[in-house]
Amino acid sequence: VQLQASGGGLVQAGGSLRLSCAASGSIFNAMGWHRQAPGKQRELVATITSGGRTNYAGSVEGRFTISRDSAENTVYLQMNSLKSEDTGVYYCVVDSWYGIRSWGQGTLVTVSS
Repeated sequence: VQLQASGGGLVQAGGSLRLSCAASGSIFNAMGWHRQAPGKQRELVATITSGGRTNYAGSVEGRFTISRDSAENTVYLQMNSLKSEDTGVYYCVVDSWYGIRSWGQGTLVTVSS
């Protein structure tokens, strides 16, 4: 499995960014995003199943929206009303139907206050 994430960058607080992650291989069960802020543990941001069921961390609910294009094996994360605490490396994650998890290389999001 190869995951190619893009869309990270520098944005001012209150701004928006859209992350994309294209996955090679077969159709996946769940796709999502985790992030790791400086000095903190990696945490779940949002996931979406093949059936479209979504799950969000409480800290991003209402501001972030996850979506996927199953035909293209691509997952997106629309991030609005960004805050400085959203700064971190964002990792794309996919779970196969066999329960195997694969991680992308990460894309850096920096929110300046």
